[in-house]
Amino acid sequence: MVRLWGMLAIVLGLATFAPTPVLAFGAIAVDDVARAKDAKDGLILIVDAPSQAEAERQALAECKKAGNSHCRLMLWFETCGAYAASRSFFGVGTGPTVAEAERLAIQHCGNRNCTVVVSRCE
Repeated sequence: MVRLWGMLAIVLGLATFAPTPVLAFGAIAVDDVARAKDAKDGLILIVDAPSQAEAERQALAECKKAGNSHCRLMLWFETCGAYAASRSFFGVGTGPTVAEAERLAIQHCGNRNCTVVVSRCE
């Protein structure tokens, strides 16, 4: 019986020191003027940022650093995010899976010419 309690104490002790999951955030920024020429132009994806604010800040900063002047934050996400576009329309989506995020991005884009430009899960 003592042996069982000792093993249980070791297991419980290990559970106490188990690492907690680290949250990571992603963001997508786009230059609308560049996007009008080609859905992929002016697109910046930032992932693995420590907070929503940092993901947004990094995405906008990288978009501007790439020479774009009309950068707009399109989306931030914790799990999965997607951006779909055509020359005149765009849509974003988030979800528990990349497939769900992409489905919602296409749905929100609202045009039959829309395609997923980028998608990612954290």
